Amino acid sequence: MGWPLAVSAGLMERSPRALAAALGSLAAGHLFAMLLVILPFALLAALVDWQRQVQIGASLIVIGFGIFRLASRRHPRALARIGPTQLGLWSFAVAIAHGAGLMLVPIYLGLCRGADLDQGHQAAGTLINANLGMAVLVSVVHATAMIMAGGLAAWLVYRYFGLKFVSRSWFNLDTSWALSLILVGAIALVLSLYPSR
Repeated sequence: MGWPLAVSAGLMERSPRALAAALGSLAAGHLFAMLLVILPFALLAALVDWQRQVQIGASLIVIGFGIFRLASRRHPRALARIGPTQLGLWSFAVAIAHGAGLMLVPIYLGLCRGADLDQGHQAAGTLINANLGMAVLVSVVHATAMIMAGGLAAWLVYRYFGLKFVSRSWFNLDTSWALSLILVGAIALVLSLYPSR
C-alpha cells in the first residue's frame, strides 16, 4: 500500500533515485514489522502444550483486528504527504496496524491444516515450523516480494502515468481486507475449536 508514496517522492523530487530511496525505506519498515510480529510467535511455537490455546487466541486477535479495521476506516490526512526519510517508520507502523505479519502467523502456528492446503502452502508450513531462522527467512522473502510488486507498480505509474493517474484512480481496499481478516480468523477459530480427528 506504500507504493503511491514512493511515486509521490519520485514526482516531488523529479527523480527516479528518490523513487528508489523511498522503496528502500518502505521495504525496511515492512521487514522490521514482519519480524516484530512473527518472531514472538516463533518463540511461542516451543510451547507445544499450549498450541490449541494459542491458536484460539491468535484466531480471536485476527477476528478482532478485522472488526476494528472494518469499524475504523478513517485515514489521517496528515499521511498524504510523507517525506522520504519518514517512509521507513510509516511502513513499519502501517504493516503493524494492517496486520501484515499476522497473515504469516496462521501458517506458522499450524492453523492451516495440511489436508486443506495445496503443496506450496504445505511446504511453507513445514519450513516455517522448522526453526526460528526460517521465521526470519520467511519475513525477508515476504518483504522482498512485497517491495518488488509494489516497486514495479510504483515505477510504472511514475514513469508512464504520473500524478494525474494516481489522484484520479486512488482506491481503498480496507473493507475487503478487514472482511478477509474476519473470515480467515473465523475459519481458524472453528478449526481450533473442532479439530478433525
